[in-house]
Amino acid sequence: MKQFMNSRESLVTEAIDGLLRTGAGKLARLDGYPHIRVLIRTDWDRSKVALVSGGGSGHEPSHAGFVGQGMLTAAVCGDVFASPSVDAVLAGILAVTGKAGCLLIVKNYTGDRLNFGLAAERARAFGLKVSMVIVDDDVALPDLPQARGVAGTLFVHKIAGAMAESGADLDTITAAAQTVIKGAVSIGMSLDTCTVPGSPKEDRIGAGKAELGLGIHGEAGIEQVDFSGARSAMQMVAGKLLPHTGPGDHVALLNNLGSTTPLEMSVLAEELARSALGARVKWMIGPAPLMTSLDMHGFSVSLLPVDHAQVTSLAAPVAPHAWPGLSPFGPVAVRPLPDGLAPIQPVPSAHPARRALIERCCKALIAVESDLNALDAKSGDGDTGSTLAGAARALLAALDRLPLADPTQLYRAIGMELSQTMGGSSGVLLAIFFAAAGDASASGKTWIGALTAGLDRVMQVGGAAPGHRTMIDALAPALAALPQGLAAAARAAREGANATAQMTRAKAGRASYLAADKLKGHNDPGAEGVARLFEDLAK
Repeated sequence: MKQFMNSRESLVTEAIDGLLRTGAGKLARLDGYPHIRVLIRTDWDRSKVALVSGGGSGHEPSHAGFVGQGMLTAAVCGDVFASPSVDAVLAGILAVTGKAGCLLIVKNYTGDRLNFGLAAERARAFGLKVSMVIVDDDVALPDLPQARGVAGTLFVHKIAGAMAESGADLDTITAAAQTVIKGAVSIGMSLDTCTVPGSPKEDRIGAGKAELGLGIHGEAGIEQVDFSGARSAMQMVAGKLLPHTGPGDHVALLNNLGSTTPLEMSVLAEELARSALGARVKWMIGPAPLMTSLDMHGFSVSLLPVDHAQVTSLAAPVAPHAWPGLSPFGPVAVRPLPDGLAPIQPVPSAHPARRALIERCCKALIAVESDLNALDAKSGDGDTGSTLAGAARALLAALDRLPLADPTQLYRAIGMELSQTMGGSSGVLLAIFFAAAGDASASGKTWIGALTAGLDRVMQVGGAAPGHRTMIDALAPALAALPQGLAAAARAAREGANATAQMTRAKAGRASYLAADKLKGHNDPGAEGVARLFEDLAK
């Protein structure tokens, strides 16, 4: 798999240096490359308790991205998914620890426990006060003798960091960290495994499946489950967390495991609110990439029962920009539309024949959704079918409130419906088309004349014309042939759509941004949609 890296051996050191270049002088690294990779705060005066954490790389922004005022004092970075050495951890401790002492925050993995633990012993031999806490928040595998430490570690970083910044002593911070660890629970789910740099990708998760409870190093989880969407995914995660939560208010940390898009993460946030956990979550951290697993297409949810002091610590400002902050997790705020934009509700009326015609048109467009998307993917962004099908579904849902018996008002109502439910330029143009058809019908035009007037208006406003490789290349000849019947219109539409495959330069629409070699041989998806519609009507 292609990755933006130079070599596996230099990946971590080059990434650290890239991070430091954007640190505004507040971060530095120890001069120990390549074996010692430690980031430290440059504004640290050792008068307060130092916080040191770290582990294998590949979880960015953890841990290096959280070094700064209000959070970590130092981060010790190992190779990808590999614990740093004892010497590296010791170097980090010695670089930042003063008389106030140091707290090591360690995730519950054998390598991390051993290397951080031995480094703590050696630091104590230097006369330093060093405490260590081990985070074990993962509830995915209840039969494990020692649960893994995952994204709940960030609760400890933030609360301990706020306390250290305010001047609390080592014992107080350690006790508070232990309280957080006792309450924090986490579990993750992913649609795919991660890609370890320099290694072949493991295709463990089958098509149509998701893995529940997998680890942040790609370790197998509890089980592979059928995946049917964000709602069922979050319900499964909530179901695993719920038995581990008690009464009272909770903070949720919604973590992007690497390559889940922001759009998906926002949907997951909504589904968390709708889940069995929603009523208990009063504050949210994220959604954001916080403790990732390279490019894993997944998410995790961490929960922490909180009191007022913990909420205050979680909300305290910090310097690291990777920290998204604490936000109230409340209801969706809704305001009324401005005057003039509220939907105008037409007076419904019945007309069985027109209703059947609209239903047939809509179902024809829905039936070709996948085909048009596949065609659009060859020369666009692959959504033409979904755009048309989405509008068709909305129109079907609106049939009962349409003025089917009044052609003039029906055209206008369809235009209004499409303007509200159909996105992109297609929605605007079709809204203009039907609005103009309604005006033409009101002036006495026949239905063919009204549709033709709608097309003329679209060409005037949109700037497209026959030969420009748009849906007009099929729609214009179809309407011209319509007086001879639907069969003639269907033939004309098909000829027009097929002609677009030889048009190597689009002059309108998104395809006009593409090179000729991307267009030749493929029908314009909008024109193809028109042709398919007329062919269905002519059957």
